Amino acid sequence: MTPIELFAVTVFTSYFAIMNPIANTPIFMGLTQGADSSTIKKLARRSTLTAFIIVLSFIVLGQYIFSLFGLSIAAFKLAGGILIFHVGYEMIQSKVSSTQDHSNFKIDESIAVSPIAIPILAGPGTIVTAMNNTIHVSYIHVLINIAMLALMLLLTFLAFSYSGRLVKIIGNNSIVILGKLMGVILTVIGTGMVIDGIKLAFNLA
Repeated sequence: MTPIELFAVTVFTSYFAIMNPIANTPIFMGLTQGADSSTIKKLARRSTLTAFIIVLSFIVLGQYIFSLFGLSIAAFKLAGGILIFHVGYEMIQSKVSSTQDHSNFKIDESIAVSPIAIPILAGPGTIVTAMNNTIHVSYIHVLINIAMLALMLLLTFLAFSYSGRLVKIIGNNSIVILGKLMGVILTVIGTGMVIDGIKLAFNLA
């Protein structure tokens, strides 16, 4: 395996670990429950495209963006952690009836941007990973980084788009339970991000 191929595999693996579509699909399903297939695909496309644009911006202009707005990784982790915790808490508290009539159901499509695109897909971990993959590397490596990001989000788009089939397979009640479970996981992830942000802010071990 050449150094370029090794770099590509390493970058893809790092993105998969952070943006794991297998883990994120149940969260997406919980947030889009009740939406029809066309809406689900629209939300999947919008969320992954938004996430790509956000992370691409940080790949190209990351250091300048942080400097321009006086941002820090610690503050980014704190804000992202609080937002993820809030989303998880809302998922845990939601009460969805299995007999609910969805004929006039309208979902808030802004969820494609927040919280799905950011911070679930393009969160602090993803952005930091993307920026780390572009430090002191050639233009070829930067292009590979962007290509691996695009591939990862394409896989995520496919997983999100066909999440509806899982609903038919495992049933609505199971989705409600799974959504609440994912809500618990999100609150734990959010809490962990807040703790990491506090450690970074105060230089704690």
